[in-house]
Amino acid sequence: MRAAGPDAGPAVGRAHGYLARPVRRAEEHHVASAARTSRVEVRVELKPGIMDAEAESVEKSLRLLGLPELSHVTTARIYDLEFEGLTPTAARARAQEAVDRLLANPVIHRVTIRPASS
Repeated sequence: MRAAGPDAGPAVGRAHGYLARPVRRAEEHHVASAARTSRVEVRVELKPGIMDAEAESVEKSLRLLGLPELSHVTTARIYDLEFEGLTPTAARARAQEAVDRLLANPVIHRVTIRPASS
């Protein structure tokens, strides 16, 4: 007979002295979670004409390492935002709010928002 201890988990019911817990199949949990989660990818890069020192340094280094045919390098930050309980349209709107409030400066950054690939 198993006693309910601190690591036994929440008691749902007892049957003949044994702790009974609900059984949830992994795939059911995954489907339920996926249905209420929306992912959005936000790509933030410098606008043309804005100096990208990191990209210039990488470009120079790659040429020195034997890639003389390399023509151009740019850098970008990619944010993968996951929203619980929002539709894809609402998640995109919230991602735009995040961009406007924190993730990018509209004077120097170009932003692309799209659904995140799985």
